[in-house]
Amino acid sequence: MNKMSSVHSLARPGASKKQAASVQFRNVTKRYGNVTAVDSVSFTIEPGQLVTLLGPSGCGKTTTLRMIAGLEMASEGQILIGGRDVTNLSAADRDVSMVFQSYALFPHMSVLENVAYGPSVQGASKKDAYEMAMEKLSLIGLKGLEKRAPSELSGGQQQRVAVARALVLEPQVLLFDEPLSNLDAKLRRRVREDIRELQQSLNLTVAYVTHDQEEALAVSDHIIVMSNARIAQTGTPRELYEEPADLFVADFIGDANIISGDLVSVDGPTAQVNIGNVSLRLPHRNTRQGTVKLAVRPDAIFLDETAATAGGLAGTVRKASYLGTQVEYEVDSPIGELFVVQYGRKEPIAPGSPVSISFATQRGVAIVPNA
Repeated sequence: MNKMSSVHSLARPGASKKQAASVQFRNVTKRYGNVTAVDSVSFTIEPGQLVTLLGPSGCGKTTTLRMIAGLEMASEGQILIGGRDVTNLSAADRDVSMVFQSYALFPHMSVLENVAYGPSVQGASKKDAYEMAMEKLSLIGLKGLEKRAPSELSGGQQQRVAVARALVLEPQVLLFDEPLSNLDAKLRRRVREDIRELQQSLNLTVAYVTHDQEEALAVSDHIIVMSNARIAQTGTPRELYEEPADLFVADFIGDANIISGDLVSVDGPTAQVNIGNVSLRLPHRNTRQGTVKLAVRPDAIFLDETAATAGGLAGTVRKASYLGTQVEYEVDSPIGELFVVQYGRKEPIAPGSPVSISFATQRGVAIVPNA
């Protein structure tokens, strides 16, 4: 697949004429009979931001996106786009565009005809519709492919045609529903970078749905984590990764070892926490003394097989998996089985080897409040 155009060409004057708009939900609920799919959800997407709705299947994220689009109507609450109440407006009256998981391209139309379809339906002449379509195809690096059928394109190219078709009407808000799920891993990384570059260059307001936490961390200004039809936590990728609000968020955003510790004292913003015979100083996050739960990231655990380290936990490597850039371990320890990742190591520690376990407190270890 050819790379999407560079930032320089994406940001050319006149590429996007409409000002980015905010999206606001005020206590929005969606019910299907006796089933509550979205339960009193409130949030704001600021103009020009990419905000991801993240969560497992059935959490309500896609229903929320479809309510922004007007494809589903709210049972209760209020939805505003650019400060305008659109709660009861149809999809056609909301000035939003959506890129679907399946891309939803017309197989009997060429790439150019697919992208020009929206302006044509809205009454633009064929000449004007084609000019608008060609502008967007050039913008995303597909100039020269306009005469091809969708079936003659790669998955990444089809995905970009779907983006061009959504952009051609220059909507106030652009919506993505699991846009990368049909692509292989390497292509997903490349296309998510393209989407982020496009969003930033054109100052687009984007709501983006995915169940892939790595994808969400890579592309988002903010992430809204949903669980059981409600918002579990909202924040920047770093805030969610380093300061999870509860055990669900800690375990869902990146891999985490959930272990128990004892908070024994508080001194200013930090607390002394004991894990077995290891003592750590961590931000207390308004947690009281006593037993606490900790989220420990796999790369915040260090293994030393050369000698027993003073103050370390004794453990035994049970399994080692070499993955090129990193080695992944399963380690038995007094505090339970730990998942550990080491980067840049050439030779894995052999299974059965005794190790000393220590922790990096500067990153990757956090007290989980309300646990």
